[in-house]
Formats: sequence, C-alpha cells, structure tokens
Amino acid sequence: MNRPEIRALDTLNSILLGKPREVELALATFIARGSLLIEDRPGFGKTTLAKGLASVLALSFGRIQCTNDLLPMDILGRTSPDRDGHLQFIKGPIFAQVVLLDELNRAPARTQSAFLQAMEEGEVTVDGVTTRLPIPQMFIATQNPSDHIGTSLLPESELDRFMARLSIGAPEPSIEKKILLEGPRGTPSPPPCLDWNECLGIQALADAVHVSETLLDLVVRFLNHARAKGAILSPRAGKDMIRLTRALSLLRGRNHALPSDFKDALLPVISHRVKHSHEISESFSFLA
Repeated sequence: MNRPEIRALDTLNSILLGKPREVELALATFIARGSLLIEDRPGFGKTTLAKGLASVLALSFGRIQCTNDLLPMDILGRTSPDRDGHLQFIKGPIFAQVVLLDELNRAPARTQSAFLQAMEEGEVTVDGVTTRLPIPQMFIATQNPSDHIGTSLLPESELDRFMARLSIGAPEPSIEKKILLEGPRGTPSPPPCLDWNECLGIQALADAVHVSETLLDLVVRFLNHARAKGAILSPRAGKDMIRLTRALSLLRGRNHALPSDFKDALLPVISHRVKHSHEISESFSFLA
C-alpha cells in the first residue's frame, strides 16, 4: 500500500486495538486540520491514541496535565531575561505539533481560555507579543465525565472550537484478552509512516476533495433542520462538517465526497455542541 495515510491508519489500528471507527475519525480530524475532544473514563486508551498519532505522523508530542492550579504561563510559555539581561521567550508545551490537553475540564476557566486563540488562529500572545504555532498542529483534549470530582462543564465557546468528539469505550472481550497480555509498558511506539511534507500534502489533498452542490445543499438542510429543533449550530460547525467529510472521503480512497461520508462525520461534529444530537440526526432525512 503506497498511500502514506493508509499506512498511518493501519499502524494506528495496530496500536489502539479493536477501535477502527475511532482511529479513522482521529486521523481524519488531523487531516482536516481540526481539534479533537475525547470524552471517556480513565484507562480506555485516550493517551495511547494521542501518542500513537504523533508517532506515526513523525510529529513532536506535548502533554499538558490540566489541574485546578494550572496557569496560562504553564501552557503558553513566558518571557525571561537571559545572561545579558535581554528578554527571551521560553516556549511552553503548547508549541508541540500534537498537544494532548489531559483532563481539560479540571483546568480553571482562565487557563482554558488561553487555548482559544491557539485553536482558532494558530498563534498565542504572551506579554503583548504574538508568536505563531507550528504547522501542522493538532490539539487533542480529554474530558472526564462531569460526575467525576473536580471537573466542570466546558463552556460552549470552547466546545465550538473542537471539530469532533469521540468516546473510545471498552474493548470487545477478545481484544481485551490481547491487551491484558501486553507488557507493563504496553505497545511500543510505532515507527513513523509519514514525514512533515507528507502531512502537509495529505491535508492539501483533503482540501481538494470535491464536494458537490447536492452535498452542500444537504449540509445546509441539516443546519436549518437542527436550528428548527432548537439546536444552535454556528457556521463554524457547518465548515467542520465539510472539512471532516472531505478527510473521511480521502481516507476511503476517493477524491469526491459522498453523503455517506457526511453522515459519518455528522455526530462527531455536533455531539459536543448540542443536546439531544442523536435525536436531531435521526429525525433528519439524508435523501438528497
């Protein structure tokens, strides 16, 4: 198989066993230049997926453990004088290419807001100086269920910055047997499947996937349908639907998007943005 994105997909499936849909969605979110929110209980493979993605894409990995005393400077970085007294900017962990925001909903609101500019504009401002973040870059945030002690609900403005949401869930019994037999450190880091230029090239290929006027009308129809049901979906959500649909189409070997790709992208894009997302999607006719 010569296509590098398929090699990456196959390698990721060998790391996170028995979760092909979740693996495909995570890789598609990267290809679509989006941020990913993973909501699940501890120990179900959230960190494994994030680190595996960075490894197969040959990108730098940074992990930020969110706690209730985390400060913006702990994430963004700070200015500090060097030996000659000149101020220099010391970059924080947000300058990695794959950034894992672990247990994001434990961080205080002021610190969470520090991510918004980075996720939307690809840059951060510290002490009045704006610095570009690396490209390509992907943010993967994990969120514990709201019934966990010390957690809070993420604000709508922050949730809307995430392209997609997924939940990994427990493995099938046959897969869990294999996991239980792994060594104490689990699966070793996989070899890279892509390089920096290939990552950018695949993202550009996804941008070029054809979206027909019929499919575009389908997306607009759904947005109007959801709003009529009381769900407030922003234009950003509509753009995320298109971008994720294109990325899924590319992973499936096509240069044109199908309604089935849009259907698979729909719930991941809206489930963290609106309540009763399943009911809204099930009440919508996908017939063009």
